[in-house]
Amino acid sequence: MTPSKNEGTESSLAAQDALFSTPKGKAEDFNFGKETAAVFDDMLNRSVPYYGEIQRMVAELAADFAVDGTNIYDLGCSTCNTFLQLADTLAPNRHVQLIGIDSSPEMLEKAKKKLADASCRQPYELRRQNIDQGIGMENASGVLMILTLQFVRPVYRDMLVESIHRGLNDQGCFILVEKVLGEDSLFNRLFIQHYYDLKKRHGYSDLEIAQKREALENVLVPYRLEENKELLRRHGFRMIDVFFKWYNFCGVIAVK
Repeated sequence: MTPSKNEGTESSLAAQDALFSTPKGKAEDFNFGKETAAVFDDMLNRSVPYYGEIQRMVAELAADFAVDGTNIYDLGCSTCNTFLQLADTLAPNRHVQLIGIDSSPEMLEKAKKKLADASCRQPYELRRQNIDQGIGMENASGVLMILTLQFVRPVYRDMLVESIHRGLNDQGCFILVEKVLGEDSLFNRLFIQHYYDLKKRHGYSDLEIAQKREALENVLVPYRLEENKELLRRHGFRMIDVFFKWYNFCGVIAVK
């Protein structure tokens, strides 16, 4: 099933995600290598509810906080869908540098091609780096983590969020989109079931859903929404609000 207009971007251009369509033995941990990069845009469009709308909202909010002469970082930028959206949203006279960071060379290669093909009008830089133990940033008016923090081992999350807060300018924003756990086990079970129903509507089979769930089990570690908000408060963010919520997916904006 093709995602609706407000649920995806570039779905017609992305190779179809069939990574988990055939039976496997013991599932290997999910990774962001060559096979995943090749189908990642389709995976996002079909697996993330209202993905296109989330990207539009992130770009609008990041543009609200963008200051001339500063940097906007995307940590875990993957194929740079967010930068493409942001470049179209920023006012033509807004001069900011976009800095994308990812640990996957395959994702960065795809991002580089997409940005070049789109003739991205904002200056940008792509860096290969593991963000687990923090990131050195400077002169940042915005930091974005779109479905990324959930893949950082919990033992490293405090260190990373501390480095983000330290690298942001005063009044800078941190935009976080995450898969989250329900605040109660009942809600969590219901939210997950409705999420799997969405994936089925978007063409994934029960086998694909089950095998991907197994592959992600030790890799994607979600927090409850309140745990994520407490993480932000603990490291000095003074204003925090939710800008998107759909069952077990949530968008949060915090300001230094």
